[in-house]
Amino acid sequence: MAAAKTFLAVFAWALIVSPSWAQPQADTKARVKAVRDLAKQGQDSVPKIAPYLTDMDLSVKLEAVRALVDLGGPRSIDPLVRATQDPDPEIQIRATDGLVNFYLPGFIKTGISGSLSRVGNAVKAKFTDTNDQIIDAYVQVRPEVIQALGKLARGGASLEARANAARALGILRGRAAVPDLIDALHSKDTLVMYESLVALQKIRDPDSAVRIQFLLNDLDPKIQMAALETTGILRNREAAQGVRDVLDHASSQKVKRAALESLAMIGDPADRSRFLRDLNDKDDNIRAAAAEGLARIGNPGDRPALDKLFTSEHSMSPRISDAFALVAMGNLDTGEFSPLRYLVNTLNSKSWRGIALPFLTEVAREQKVRTAIYPLLPAATKDEKIQLSIVLGRSGGPDSVPYLESLSTDTDVDVASEGVRQLRSLRARLP
Repeated sequence: MAAAKTFLAVFAWALIVSPSWAQPQADTKARVKAVRDLAKQGQDSVPKIAPYLTDMDLSVKLEAVRALVDLGGPRSIDPLVRATQDPDPEIQIRATDGLVNFYLPGFIKTGISGSLSRVGNAVKAKFTDTNDQIIDAYVQVRPEVIQALGKLARGGASLEARANAARALGILRGRAAVPDLIDALHSKDTLVMYESLVALQKIRDPDSAVRIQFLLNDLDPKIQMAALETTGILRNREAAQGVRDVLDHASSQKVKRAALESLAMIGDPADRSRFLRDLNDKDDNIRAAAAEGLARIGNPGDRPALDKLFTSEHSMSPRISDAFALVAMGNLDTGEFSPLRYLVNTLNSKSWRGIALPFLTEVAREQKVRTAIYPLLPAATKDEKIQLSIVLGRSGGPDSVPYLESLSTDTDVDVASEGVRQLRSLRARLP
């Protein structure tokens, strides 16, 4: 009996001196409900919700981070940055997606937060292979956001949290975190390494190219092919011989294609004879890569062969590449059956515009190509106008401003919206 009285006395003292020492389940539910009620008050409640991120109970912290993500707005950034430092991987992932969602509205619907599953402290998430989102050039991300995500990519609470942070850095063009992404490439985890490579592709820092060369011979084909693609996108000519070695000893047709495509993006004249030979390969993707390589080498003597192939080719992928090569080599005719018109018309195809758009974006860096495109705009289809707006926003010069201004006032709301967006992107790039 005496022992029982002593226990009750100690328990009562604990409740008085330190209520959090023995908070009942009901109190936890009350705090969760308090967060939900605060969230209903809108943006002004963000400062009141933020303190719950340090609650002793995980369920309360999770409710708080969810509320902050849903509320969004500038006030949510600082608390979400702090939430990335929480030791729990789910909170790190949700905070990461919330930060991206602020700069890329709607991202939360496609981010991995919606696929999270939890068993105890273990958190799993489903990563899709679709990873093409990126903020517009005019969007400025606060340095502390990039710093926080870089720290997560380097050493988050779980591999999923690290991979998600790497993906976020790519979407946000986090150049300042390139050293963190390079460090993540040494993680030995396929998911983290892959997301880091894709992020480096989006950031396009040429100085990072030399630091990924060690992955060109990675034993994991997914990482090896991503490293080959990244090497090509970063146009690392110093790595060309390493890519050739991979091509000559490719373990599969997929790796062979990736290696040739990498060389095609690098465009080293030393590979011209290889590209000319591969123009007649039985593999569609090999023929396409060969044409791209010749396009970037730009030898006028190759035009007759490419003209013949463009006319006779029946497969879409190599024919689009043939058209790209001919335009890159100076064929700016806009007749009905011309290569340039073919590239523009392909923008109407959902299946193939993903290939035609970057080709047009590349050739449109030349003013003479843009000058050939401008007369096509008045009679262009809706899809052509939208996609050509993107081309001019990414590659246009001062000469493109009046054309984007015209597109921004188009009678079609979707065309006008894209025109406004790309006009902002262009002006952000211009001196």
